[in-house]
This record gives sequence, structure tokens and C-alpha cells, in this order.
Amino acid sequence: MAVRWKAISGALAVTIAALGVTACSNSSDDANEITVYNAQHESLTKEWAEAFTKETGIKVTLRQGGDTALGNQLVAEGAASPADVFLTENSPAMALVENAGLFADVDPQTLAQVPAQYRPSTGKWTGVAARSTVFVYNKDRIAADQLPASLLDLAQPQWKGRWGAGVSGADFQAIVAGLLALKGEDVTRAWLKGMKDNATAFPNNVATMKAVNSGSPDGGVIYHYYWYRDQANTKESSGNTALHYFKNQDPGAFVSISGGGVLKSSKKQESAQKFLAFIVGKAGQQVLRDGTSMEYPVASDVAANKALPPLADLQAPAIDPSKLDSKKVTQLMTDAGLL
Repeated sequence: MAVRWKAISGALAVTIAALGVTACSNSSDDANEITVYNAQHESLTKEWAEAFTKETGIKVTLRQGGDTALGNQLVAEGAASPADVFLTENSPAMALVENAGLFADVDPQTLAQVPAQYRPSTGKWTGVAARSTVFVYNKDRIAADQLPASLLDLAQPQWKGRWGAGVSGADFQAIVAGLLALKGEDVTRAWLKGMKDNATAFPNNVATMKAVNSGSPDGGVIYHYYWYRDQANTKESSGNTALHYFKNQDPGAFVSISGGGVLKSSKKQESAQKFLAFIVGKAGQQVLRDGTSMEYPVASDVAANKALPPLADLQAPAIDPSKLDSKKVTQLMTDAGLL
């Protein structure tokens, strides 16, 4: 997951298909190819797509980009979009497209596979994976009894120069959107002012974690899976660090939902709905459990990778993901001088 606003990188074809063939296939619901605008990790979605094609014979073409870039592109394209499905890393881009009225209803049988806390109340899209907010800290710089009790504490003077985050990325902005939904504009605005005074801005989660590992700053706000991936490999970027989970329904315990939705304009509704159903079905969720993404499954009663603390134990705050307001967050962060 990149943590800066990513430029659209072009099309990644899971199966090679000429654009002309794709355009022609839009004319029928039983077409054997769909186009997915993908803001999830390329490797994860490619694994989903290949398994889906093997099971159904329906080919998947991926067009890769960032949450915000692809969300804005879909809004700009409107009913003329060639996309059949939209996948994101975080919820705000899904809410953006939903608010533009561009999603079809998700098949009720698909929604039934996903617990209510991991999908929007509207039924216009669904959660497909999850990632937890954590505070990564250098064990030589912060003792366990000195860790912040709340994300809000990081705006206090004692944390000046001692923490950082990938400020400009969709990941961190989703965390701010969670804070806004929970605490409102006044609290969020004050916290962002404190962040501007206290925090170091990094390009992304990986850069934040690497800096904390080297001891400057002492800690940082990231998503959990970057740390677990590195720990499962060389530990080169995390060997000196540990994770702190805020829990207690704190804004710092925010769990970001990766979304999936079918575009209302798609001419291949049946195939697109099948793809979404596959992702939240057991086979799709087991890709999360057994693969290298270290993200959380959210559907079909599939447990997380054994290295991760159970999702239910994180004591995350309850937030309707369709209410996360990316536009307001951008405004507030700009006003605070963070963007």
C-alpha cells in the first residue's frame, strides 16, 4: 500500500486482452471478461483475479492506481466508465464513488458473508479486507509504560518531535477520517494543529517504520501489516521496534476497511457480482489468511493469519465506513498546513 497520493500507473493485465475486445464485450452480461479499477495491492488482487479466473473462466483486467486517483477518475467518467468493479485499500474512496451514485447494489448473498461492522449500512459496496491503525515505536527510545494512551495524546507538547506518519497518503488520511467521524470537526482540527507542531512527515508507512527503527523519531502511526510483513522476512526495517495497540474504542484503534463495489454502469453485472462474491467467499478470504499481505480477512468466518492478534480483540471503534469524508479531511489537513 503506498502512502502518498499515487499517480495512476496504467493498466495491469492479469490476462492479456486488447482494449477493443474489452469494449466489445461490454455489450452482454455473460461476457467472459471484466475490468477492475484496482487500488488494492497489485499482488493481492492479482492472486484473487487468477483464482477467480481459474474457477469461473471469467478473465480479469486490472487497471492499477491509488485510492483517491481512481475514485476521482470514476466520478469524472461517470456512466461512461469502462470499469466493472472498484477495489480500494481504504473506505473514503469508496464513499466518494458511492456519494456520486455510481455503485449498483451488492448481491444480498454476498453481503450476508460480511459482518455488518465491516461494510457500509447502505449495501452499495462491501468490505473485502481490513487493516488496523497501530503506533510503532523504537524499544530503546520509549518504555512500555510511556506509550500514549490515546491517539489524541500525540498532539500534546511532550510528543513534539517524537513521532511521525505518512501524512500525504490515503492510508493516514483514512485514519484522520475515522477521527473526524468519531470526534467531530473541532477535535480533529485541534489534533491536526498539534500534529503539525509535533510530527515529522514521511512519504509513506514504510518510510515511517524505517525511521522509527533507526531511532528518529521515537514512534509513528502506521497500519499493522507493514510491520508484520517485515517481521516475517528480514526484520531489517522493524527489528528495533514493537507495536502498540490503542484499543478501548480509541480513534487510534481505527480499523480501515478495504472496499469492493460493482459499478452501476457496468454492462457485465453478473460477472462483476460474481467476482465480488468470490473475494468475500472462503477462497478469496483464505488468500488473505494464507498469503503474504498480512491484512485481515473480514468475511466468511475466515480467521486471520496466526501471526496477527485476532481482529475482534483490537477493540476498534464502531464507524460506518460509508460516512468517512475524504473531502473534509483534505480540507482540514490543508488548513492545518499538512498538505
